[in-house]
Amino acid sequence: MPDVPSLSDRYLTLIDQIVQMTLKGQIRSKEQVFQMLQEGVDVGTGEIFERCLGDRLTVTQQQADSRDDELKQAKATRSLRALQTIRGEWERWQTQNQVAAVLDTALRQMATADDRLNVFLRVTDPNLPKPLNLAQLQQLAKELRHQESQPSAELQPEVQQELQQISQGVTRGLESWSRLENHLVSWIYDQSQGQLGFGGAPGDRGPWMAWAKQANGTLKSLFQALALGQSPVEWVRQQSGFGLSDFVEIAVVLRCLQQGLVNWFDKLVYDSKVGAKLSISTFLGFAVTWSQLANGFGQAVIPRRDRLVNGCFQMTLQILRVFAQRSYFPLYGNIFASFSGEYLRDALSYLDEPLRQEEGTQEKARILTLLGSSMRALGQSERAIDLHQQALDIARTAADTACEIANLNHLSRACVAQSSYAEAINYSQRAVILSRQKGDRLGEANALANLGYSEVFQAQQLEQTDPDRFEMAIDRLQQGLELSEKLGDRQSQALCLSSLGIAQILIEAPQEAIGYLEKGIQSAQVSGDVYLQGQNLAYLAEAYYRLQNPPQAVQMACLGMYLLEQIGSVSWRQPAGLLTVLRGQLGKEAFDTLLKQKRSEIIAAIGVDGYDHLPDLLELYSS
Repeated sequence: MPDVPSLSDRYLTLIDQIVQMTLKGQIRSKEQVFQMLQEGVDVGTGEIFERCLGDRLTVTQQQADSRDDELKQAKATRSLRALQTIRGEWERWQTQNQVAAVLDTALRQMATADDRLNVFLRVTDPNLPKPLNLAQLQQLAKELRHQESQPSAELQPEVQQELQQISQGVTRGLESWSRLENHLVSWIYDQSQGQLGFGGAPGDRGPWMAWAKQANGTLKSLFQALALGQSPVEWVRQQSGFGLSDFVEIAVVLRCLQQGLVNWFDKLVYDSKVGAKLSISTFLGFAVTWSQLANGFGQAVIPRRDRLVNGCFQMTLQILRVFAQRSYFPLYGNIFASFSGEYLRDALSYLDEPLRQEEGTQEKARILTLLGSSMRALGQSERAIDLHQQALDIARTAADTACEIANLNHLSRACVAQSSYAEAINYSQRAVILSRQKGDRLGEANALANLGYSEVFQAQQLEQTDPDRFEMAIDRLQQGLELSEKLGDRQSQALCLSSLGIAQILIEAPQEAIGYLEKGIQSAQVSGDVYLQGQNLAYLAEAYYRLQNPPQAVQMACLGMYLLEQIGSVSWRQPAGLLTVLRGQLGKEAFDTLLKQKRSEIIAAIGVDGYDHLPDLLELYSS
């Protein structure tokens, strides 16, 4: 029985054959080399071929460098060029066959898994080292159709049907995206006024309405609902006959839209800060939409709804993981940046659920940081502390020092909200020390602001109202402000300015407070922090009240009350309480007259609907 050559021998022979054919002029194109590799190299044995090619390249390079025999040197130089051509086509072979291997694995897994949607979303995850591009996604749909058109005795009819539905969903999704792609940012140029993002009044010429005009069927219906401010939860309830192919189509299109927008916003070189702000809005807007769809499917009466719920959670986590790896991930922001709208108000509870299913990772720590900060803005300080503690533990394990410092700062702020000033000081002191050790200037600016903020409130609690006792705390706030200004970080500037304004009110210096708070509002607007805007307006109203300026106090309190209530923060009750006191002091008729006098200025900030909503809020506060 003849000896069977080893793979190494076989591959060395193949390499030598291609080199000799090249030297004889029998290789006419690189494609010919590629085809010989396709026929001669077995899938799964690439490491052996690569080792053989490397050995030949090393030996031939040495011969080409040798000056002992000019004839042999010349031949070696020509052989080296042939080997380099082989290496180039080998890299191409690897790329194509790696994709083929991924697709083959995906097909086998989808054919045998109980949850084929789960497998599909996993193999198309943008967080993979080499995620599938659109052409490869199209190839996957083709392979799925091939599976369906040639039934195997091993595949049950139900499996065949679901593979067909996934294939149809991918195909429809790619077709829908081809119509939408040219209109990805057209809404930006059509929008003559108002901030860019995913908020605005229902029916505005924003992204969803622009995309709805290019979409069909279920996708069009979803976009129209989002454009009109309808909750995805309610939209799901209205769907009948929603199937697996519909879900896959929506998944393909939303992912393309989100990735396309982020790529476009990230390239806004004329104003990188605006671009980052809009990218943040995009990541959060799409993550929230998927989380709310999960909530809707969880309430729907449809077959295998758990599969759709889990699919929504997968999409949410994939988006958040990509987001958490971006340099502009807002460790000191909250989820209300850059967008508003009724359908976002329950976002936090929706986003919290998929994170419970995730193991501790650096990305999870950062996402929990964002959610914790947002929970505090809503007034849920206990939940915020829990989230920040989880994030702190994970960040330490993952050696993510910036995230660790951020959570110490957030814990300090949350403790102030609970009047636990000693604990707040402890957390902020630790943040100051760690940030200085690690050279985290942004963390240090926030830590100084939080330390001064905590000390101001502790002094007030201890009834140490002598301005001299506040001097050290205010000095820390000034240091934080100066550092944040040097860094150009508007979020931290807004925090420091707000803290300084509040401190001035506490020491009975309302006139000085106004300057800080007005600048704080401007910084918060630039950074997109709705909570800080509302909080600054609330304290600005307090300053004007103490200066016996009812018109300005009413205007600022109305704006603060409305903004805080819109994001669901319980802090709206603070300016509502001040307005109630003013109404009692002025009398209802005089108060209403004053409110009408300020109508145009209030409408300029929150619109007619916002102005009309103010009496409802005051009535709700009094009830």
